[in-house]
Amino acid sequence: MALLQGQTVPHIHSLALASIPIVTLRPPHGKHVREDYLVEKMSAQEVQELVKGDRNVPLVVDFFATWCGPCILMAQELEMLAVEYESNVKVIKVDTDDEYEFARDMQVRGLPTLLFISPDPSKDAIRTEGLIPLQMMRDIIDNEM
Repeated sequence: MALLQGQTVPHIHSLALASIPIVTLRPPHGKHVREDYLVEKMSAQEVQELVKGDRNVPLVVDFFATWCGPCILMAQELEMLAVEYESNVKVIKVDTDDEYEFARDMQVRGLPTLLFISPDPSKDAIRTEGLIPLQMMRDIIDNEM
């Protein structure tokens, strides 16, 4: 049975029947949340072209899956990171279900996996697996890229 906004769900608590209203939560508008997401989903080919192309900013690649709970949590932090760094860092995401072979070739073993790729080709990429704090992402970008 589907519920619509404003309908209630019966809830049993202490043998009394109470009603809990259905509320739709929307993120607040402002600097940290935008209607048009800054973190763009890309195909394997688009990512490869971006990495090989001429860039002057670090690239953060998020390998995720839509069914992955930690990936959903990390997506919110990556959006905030993209807003915070604006044009100084490019943050993109790759759906590992859509791009299975690419994820396998990139040796993605756990989700979410982040790759931090410096614009300096002499620097190695930095890989993280699992949910990491926003401050750790900032530290990698500020100190390692």
